[in-house]
Order: sequence, then C-alpha cells, then structure tokens
Amino acid sequence: MTDWYVDDRCTNCDVARQFAPELIVEEERASRILRQPGDDAENRRLHAAVFACPTRSIRSASGQPDPALDPFPMALDDGVLICGHNSRQTAGANSYLLRRPSGTVMMIDTPRWSPALAERYVAATGPVTDVLLTHRDHVAHGRRYADHFGARLWIHEGDLDAVPDADQVIRGTDPVEIGEGVTAHPLPGHTRGSVLYLADDRYCFSGDSFYWSRTTDDLEVAESVTWYSIEELAASLARADGKLRFEWVLPGHGDRRRRDADEMSRRLHALAERTAQARPRPIDFTAVRW
Repeated sequence: MTDWYVDDRCTNCDVARQFAPELIVEEERASRILRQPGDDAENRRLHAAVFACPTRSIRSASGQPDPALDPFPMALDDGVLICGHNSRQTAGANSYLLRRPSGTVMMIDTPRWSPALAERYVAATGPVTDVLLTHRDHVAHGRRYADHFGARLWIHEGDLDAVPDADQVIRGTDPVEIGEGVTAHPLPGHTRGSVLYLADDRYCFSGDSFYWSRTTDDLEVAESVTWYSIEELAASLARADGKLRFEWVLPGHGDRRRRDADEMSRRLHALAERTAQARPRPIDFTAVRW
C-alpha cells in the first residue's frame, strides 16, 4: 500500500528530487512519488527530501517523518554542508555552510528562519562569521541569521534595495576578495546584483546564475527566469570564462555536481558561448530544465 505521497502544496521547485531522484520524479509540473523506499539508504534519502522541502509537501499516510532522520546540515564533502530546511520565502533556494581553515563558517544564502536551526548549524560546524547573499531573491532571512550569529551580512549594490541594512556591500563588476580564499564575482544577469562566490578554487556558489541540470547533464542558465537581462548574464559569463576554477557547482536552484576542475572550466566556456546566443524571452517557470 502506498505510504509516502506528495500533497497539492508542491510548487515544483525540484528540491526533493535533488535528494531522492530515484524515488521522486516530476509529473504534470509537480513532484510525485515514483516508488516507496526499498531499503534503509533509500529511506534516509527520502527523509532528506522531506526535511528540505519548503512546502512540507512530502507526507506519510501512516504518520510523521522521523525527526531522528533529519540529516541537516548534511556534508557534501569535508568543506561544505548543505543546510536543508529550504524556505518558501526564497522560492525554495538551497543554502550552504562553508568551513574555513580558522574553524569558522560562512553561510551562503539562508534556509528558513528558526532559532533552533541556527543553533543546530553552529553546533555542527562552529561560529558563523559571514552570511553571503547571492542576490535579491534569497534575502528573506539574511538579517535574522546574521544578527543571531553576530555575523556580517553581504549583498551587491545592485540588489542593495532588497536588504538596505547589509553590513558589507560589494560594488562594481570586478572580483573582490572577501575572506581568505573566498572571492565574490559580481555576475549581473539573473538580477542586477547577482553574485557568485568562489572558495578555494574548489567551490562555486552560483546563486541563480547557473546550475547543474539533470535533464541535460550539464551546466545551464535559467533563461526563462532571468529577471534582469540575459544579455547581461551572457556578458558576465564571458568575463568569468577562464577566470573561475572550481570542482563543485553549488547553486540556489537546480542541482549541484562535482566534476574535475578542467572539465568544469570546459563546460563553463561552452555555457558562456551558448548563453551569448540567447535572446530575451517571457518569464516562464515551466520552461526550466531541471
């Protein structure tokens, strides 16, 4: 008998499918359960999807999810954890914790706000010194997390009106070092103030500028939800081409992936060339190739 199901609050944000793609699929512009978990490992992956889902749409007919199986923050490797508990107020964006050699942590974008979650993140990783916002769509909980942590809140001047009380403002289009091994690369396009954060020539926190698509098995831009200018995004990628070296692409929306740095460089170059051919189009969330 079917137990787990997806209710009608689903917004098709793709978050759950990132964590359990073999169990949850897209159908008629929403997620649905393809099959029930068959072993303990699959049950854990399903629970990761449950606790990440911003609308809490993955439900069990027989009871509540097991809080002991909430895996977040969940390590992606030894340097980065994903926060889970995505927020409806950021359209379900993923957020991350970046470990630094000093034993401190940077948060990139934010999960839903909860004092208990904030304490859980600190307990798991150490003190958070900075909250790095990639763009205006993801600012909803930035101030609360920064104040709770006693951290600095960062935003680019192009999106400053979305968080005018930011502590640190990134300006212009030139890369700027904001911490040891961490560089902000302004990437206007998705929004006027979109920023990519590059850490240790290994981690690329790309916000909504580009992501890994399971559909195409490649880096992609979300042409149909580029709010500011696809031409500006193409110019930004052209500036970044050859200057960014990373193994992990860690976006706000869309999937994340690790590949050899040389391969990622080749794929980013090809993405820049493809994006240069793109033209403005109406906003259409249904056209994104997750």
